[in-house]
Amino acid sequence: MRGVNARGLDLRLRMPEGIDGLEPAVRGALTKALARGNVTVNLRLQRDEAGGGVKVDEAYLDEVLKALDLVQERAFAMGVTLGQPTAADVLTQRGVMVAATAEDDDGALAAALMADVAPLVADFVEMRAHEGAALAKVISAQLDQIAQLTDAAAVAAEARAPQVKENLTTALRRVMDDVAEIEEGRVAQELALLAVKSDVTEEIDRLKAHVAAARALMAEKKPAGRKLDFLAQEFNREANTLCAKAQASALTAIGLDLKAVIDQMREQIQNVE
Repeated sequence: MRGVNARGLDLRLRMPEGIDGLEPAVRGALTKALARGNVTVNLRLQRDEAGGGVKVDEAYLDEVLKALDLVQERAFAMGVTLGQPTAADVLTQRGVMVAATAEDDDGALAAALMADVAPLVADFVEMRAHEGAALAKVISAQLDQIAQLTDAAAVAAEARAPQVKENLTTALRRVMDDVAEIEEGRVAQELALLAVKSDVTEEIDRLKAHVAAARALMAEKKPAGRKLDFLAQEFNREANTLCAKAQASALTAIGLDLKAVIDQMREQIQNVE
């Protein structure tokens, strides 16, 4: 039995043929225990033939004897004399002697196999739980990094304020030098628009909210992989916007670090149920 993560629950079972009810029972046990993943279960059944000996296939023996009788009659009709075949001659005919096998009780066999399937599924779930606990530590550490970088981005955004103001003032002077007459209201409007475009307060607030939401999802006992994957996309969107609005090398560097950590976290999230 093996499994890898997937968007939904995809079960691929390879069961021995001829055992009624086994595959549906195994599928039901897996569906009850698992919510997500591409899970493959291979079961091979080897029947022990040792000690079974051989037996006569009576139905086939009857067909062979009828054929011999027909041969004798046709030979007599044509004046041909044939020797009588012995029992040993008959037994050497292919298909008369077959290997003897014990008759299996398919119901009992299916029950015995299902008794082994239950602990197998339990071990599989326990293994995934141990793996998930280790994964949770990795993702939690990455969320801590994102939170620290977000705080650093807030500090860098505050520190760049004088430089942004100077850049806006320089741009305004350049415009006023090039234009003979300009309305003061229009100037104020353009300055306000530029200030809004460079403000990263909303992006920082949303990053903090995403960190809190991710931690809350990880604390839940139900599957959260899809929600975390969606949240990782939102993390990446805010980091991209932060870099686009940075207008300062320090803030750009923090934004790039954020993107790197978010990408690493998203790779890990792909393994979360």
